[in-house]
Amino acid sequence: MTDSSIISKIWNLASVLRDDGVGYGDYLEQITYLLFLKMADELNKPPYGKGLDFPRLKDVEGHEIEDAETCDWETLSSKRGAELESFYSQLLRSLSTEKGMLGQIFTKSQNKIQDPSKLLKVIDLINKENWNLMGTDIKGKIYEGLLEKNAIDSSGSSGAGQYFTPRALIKAIVACIQPKPMKSIADPACGTGGFFLAAYDWIITNNKLDRDEKAFLKNDTFYGNEIVANTRRMCLMNMYLHNIGEIDGNTPIKSTDALISDDGLRVDYVLANPPFGKKSSMTITTEEGDAEKQDMSYNRQDFWETTSNKQLNFLQHIKTMLRINGEAAVVLPDNVLFEGGAGEEVRKQLLKTTELHTILRLPTGIFYAPGVKANVLFFDNKPASKEAWTKDIWFYDYRTNIHHTPKKRTMTMQHLEEFIKLYNPGNRNKRVETWSEENEEGRWRKYTYDEIITKDKTSLDIFWIKDKSLTDLDNLPDPDILANEIIENIEAGLNSFREIMETINGNDE
Repeated sequence: MTDSSIISKIWNLASVLRDDGVGYGDYLEQITYLLFLKMADELNKPPYGKGLDFPRLKDVEGHEIEDAETCDWETLSSKRGAELESFYSQLLRSLSTEKGMLGQIFTKSQNKIQDPSKLLKVIDLINKENWNLMGTDIKGKIYEGLLEKNAIDSSGSSGAGQYFTPRALIKAIVACIQPKPMKSIADPACGTGGFFLAAYDWIITNNKLDRDEKAFLKNDTFYGNEIVANTRRMCLMNMYLHNIGEIDGNTPIKSTDALISDDGLRVDYVLANPPFGKKSSMTITTEEGDAEKQDMSYNRQDFWETTSNKQLNFLQHIKTMLRINGEAAVVLPDNVLFEGGAGEEVRKQLLKTTELHTILRLPTGIFYAPGVKANVLFFDNKPASKEAWTKDIWFYDYRTNIHHTPKKRTMTMQHLEEFIKLYNPGNRNKRVETWSEENEEGRWRKYTYDEIITKDKTSLDIFWIKDKSLTDLDNLPDPDILANEIIENIEAGLNSFREIMETINGNDE
């Protein structure tokens, strides 16, 4: 069976379950639990004989019940009817208390498929395939396909879209960075693990790895943080299906907030798309019993500025994580480029202490969460110096007069091929501008450090190409493109207005 047909069969069951109130995200969550159990069962049988040990059912206090059945695939798949539904619910609760990857996969797990007959359909579908014999590329493509379908189909609801970075963008970023074997890679807000998988594929495809390099890639290359339990479990499953990590080993993905402190981790590469949303906040209960959100700042000695701006905090944290000469590529919203106060100081320090060499301006309509105007900042960490390390910043404007939508007109790798070529990963010193006074439509343009530092607030929010939609009414985009851009602009405006109101009122109401 082909990977696309497996994706279709697995996803078609989602339509049936939706009638029972099981959302796409919940369905994917259940698939993750069951797929993990099935693969573990395969590894315990010949030719693997891995000897993975699964616990017996536990009581509500987390103690194993004497003579209870084992929480494994073989026991689960033998059940039928009400007994199946009951055992599955108890199995999930029992496995959530385990350590290592097993416990992380099943953290806070609950049975969302209450109809035993439909649960059995999902189990039978997974049971028909031998997942460990399936090629890593096929397994990974299947699960990635499900993650993307979930992001698309759930884009109108909260949460689902913002944890999924478009894979074409991720692959283009990795093609520019070109990570090398035996180097560490981190993502402090790793979502479903897209950057890890693209980096893994790049290293595998472009290098002939020896045994030590393969072992390092599997077990010691990747480090991440993801505070949302459901997203974290999908990331772990996604990585495992791509042959990253061991089913009975420690998880490379931490559940803690990466911004809380500097844990001492230093890596060669940071590839990240920190979560959308400008401010960090925490919910407290007032004396009157009302729930209230308060802005949260991270008072860290390694930060240049103390601020509640989540994006600025991630940027400062990423700088800390990098080894000297370590490389970063980070997706950040427009406000990071132009905001005054803490934003201006962070930009100045970034220009001084790192070599900020490239900014890719992204179009709207490529993210599944609407209202996002974003950029990719590429910079290399450098040792202490009296002089600023940044000399020239190269901008690629892939926003002005560019039109995409997440579903009908998706951005592909082909759309970014020119950027990758102009980025010139092999030798950044040989870059050539496509912009000139004779070609004002050129999208690739260089600005010197002196030009940037004299701009108001040291703004990096730079554009030069004329917006044709403002002057050429005969060449307006198609109606669906226009509608999508209107929605994007309204969403962006509403988000900005909410932040103003929160500042005025001191809460989220």
